[in-house]
Amino acid sequence: MRERRTPPSDSTSDNAQELLVSLGRLVDHALDRIKYQRAQVELAMALQRHMLPPALPRLPGLQIAARYTPSQDGLDVGGDWYDAFQMADGSVGIAIGDVEGHDVEAIAFMGQVRTSMRALAGPTTDPGEVLSHANDLLLSMGCDRFATCCFLRFDPLSGHLAFSRAGHVPMVWASADGRSGIALDHGGPPLGVMSGEHYPVTRLRLLAAGSLVLLTDGVVEGPSYRIEEGLAEVARLVCAGFGDDPDDLAAAVVKVADLTGHSDDAAVLVARYDGIPAAV
Repeated sequence: MRERRTPPSDSTSDNAQELLVSLGRLVDHALDRIKYQRAQVELAMALQRHMLPPALPRLPGLQIAARYTPSQDGLDVGGDWYDAFQMADGSVGIAIGDVEGHDVEAIAFMGQVRTSMRALAGPTTDPGEVLSHANDLLLSMGCDRFATCCFLRFDPLSGHLAFSRAGHVPMVWASADGRSGIALDHGGPPLGVMSGEHYPVTRLRLLAAGSLVLLTDGVVEGPSYRIEEGLAEVARLVCAGFGDDPDDLAAAVVKVADLTGHSDDAAVLVARYDGIPAAV
C-alpha cells in the first residue's frame, strides 16, 4: 500500500522562508565586512608605499638597493621603513627602522619618524646626534608609540663610516676578500621611550670593497629561527652573493623571512661600495 505524504503546512513554509532570508542577510553582512577589511588593507598598503622613498640615491662608488615585503597576515600592515639620502657634506645617510604596532596609525607614525630623521640630518651628520634629537622630538610630540632604528653615515670617497642603533637589529657586512660578520656595536634604547638618551656611535674606515646590509627583525627572527641563526644566514648570503647585483642580493636576503616562520613585515637595504685607493 502506498504511503500518503502530507503536504507541508503554511507555517512550516513560512519558517523555512524566514530562515533563508536570515541566512541571506548574514551572508550579505559577512561580504560587506570582507569588502571593508579588504579596503582597509589596500588603503594601509597604499599609504605604506607612499611613505617609503620613491627612489634611492646613486653616488660614485656606491649602489643602494632595497626590498620590502608586507605582513602575511591580512590586516597586520606594519611600520617597517627604510631611507637613503645625500647629506649636506656629500656623504649619504642610510636608515632602516621598525615602528611598534600593525595598523594605519603605525604607518602614519613611521612617516613622521622617517621625515624627522631627514630633517634632523641637515644640521648634523653625526648618527648618534640624529637619533638623540629624533628621540626627543618624538617624545615632545606626545607620541604613544616607539620605534627602533639603525642610522649610518657613509662617505664612499673617503671610506669613512659612522653608525648608531636605537634598539634595532644589528647590521650585517661582507668584504671582497670573503670576510663577513655582524656589527655587534653598543646601541641605545628605542626612540620614543625616554628623553635625554645617548646613542653611541661606531666609526670605521672602509678601504676595500664591500657590502653593508640593514634589515628589520621580520627578516631574521621568528618561531622557527632565533635571531642569531637568522643573522648568520644573512651573513652567509651576503658573503656568497658579494658579486651579485645589489638588487638581487636584497631580494635574496628578504627571503630569509620564509625560513623563520615570521609573519611580520620584512625590509632589507643593501649598500654596495667599490672601495678606495690605499693612497686616498
